[in-house]
Amino acid sequence: MSTNAYLSFLVIGVVLVLIDGQIIYRSGRRYLENSYGDPEAGSSMTRLVTVLFHLGTLGVLALVSTIDIGVGITGVVARVGVLLLILALAHAITIAALSRIRGEQEVEAVVQRGPRQRVEPEPQGPTVTPAPGQPGTYPEVSPSLENRSPYSAS
Repeated sequence: MSTNAYLSFLVIGVVLVLIDGQIIYRSGRRYLENSYGDPEAGSSMTRLVTVLFHLGTLGVLALVSTIDIGVGITGVVARVGVLLLILALAHAITIAALSRIRGEQEVEAVVQRGPRQRVEPEPQGPTVTPAPGQPGTYPEVSPSLENRSPYSAS
């Protein structure tokens, strides 16, 4: 592969990694700050996860650049395709990590706050007026209209 093709692949790869990393950072920061946890901790965890994403994908970019796939523009396109697939996988792993962190923050918030008190609704009396001749405040079935007898399935 020529020097120009090699450098163009590296420039394209670095730009893609940096753009995706910024998307992850900005979205992840809002995602974790809107959680029940501490906003400062959410921002810090997002920064750490984003740095890990950048280091990992830039390392993979360096490794992919050394693989001999093709010559000229077809080689660059093939390498960019491989890089995009790896970038998608790294993006999914990063989103899963952010989701796990948010879940842990929510659990921690529930543990610190304690369980919610269950509020029982006050009994308000019957919601349905029983039919004549039927005992109880909550009838199971109302009588049929034809002969005022209990409903039958046959």
